[in-house]
Amino acid sequence: MHIRDWPETERPREKLLARGPGSLSDAELLALFLGSGNAGQDAVTSARALLQQQEGLRPLLDRDTLALTRLRGIGPARACLISAALELGHRHLAAQLQRGEMLDGPDAAGRYFAQRLRKLDHEVFAVLYLDTRHRTLAFEELFRGSIDGAEVHPRIVVQRALAHGAAAAILGHNHPSGHPEPSAADRAVTTRIKQALALVDVRLLDHFVIGDGPATSMAQLGMV
Repeated sequence: MHIRDWPETERPREKLLARGPGSLSDAELLALFLGSGNAGQDAVTSARALLQQQEGLRPLLDRDTLALTRLRGIGPARACLISAALELGHRHLAAQLQRGEMLDGPDAAGRYFAQRLRKLDHEVFAVLYLDTRHRTLAFEELFRGSIDGAEVHPRIVVQRALAHGAAAAILGHNHPSGHPEPSAADRAVTTRIKQALALVDVRLLDHFVIGDGPATSMAQLGMV
């Protein structure tokens, strides 16, 4: 059965218009970009097959545009649509964190760190510097390391905070292994940086660990 023959309330476009994009499954969202399915399949069935082959949405969308074109049922035009949609989402999130806009909560910062660091195959330690109203002053990748870790120097974090005139800071780093649990080393460096920032009256608000799934907030775990 073609999607146009489905009950109207079950068609992806109609569902999105009536109930919003959050009401759609991963396959239904992907089907909107595919437009049509492979031979003998509707777009949603083809989208489900793609997600199953790639073991989920993230592995699929982590592919670059050229790699997407090699997947059955996508091709250059659809690959460009998908990549463009991802980039729009990234830019929208980045625009929310521009100077003059206040963070509306920890989730926004966690999503931003995830967007910037998740795809990297080496460990990167970054800092988001904020003013007294928690508006973004700067985002800086300060330390890079191998997959085993990055050497982090609290004095550099403090120096950059002073350079930006920051009143608060949020830390973030990725675990290329995909495991989002904070390690003993993560807890130790968080404590050292928090103490160093406190000496210059800069508050440490959180430290996000980026792996698979949502960003892990060390503040929510009582580690900041």
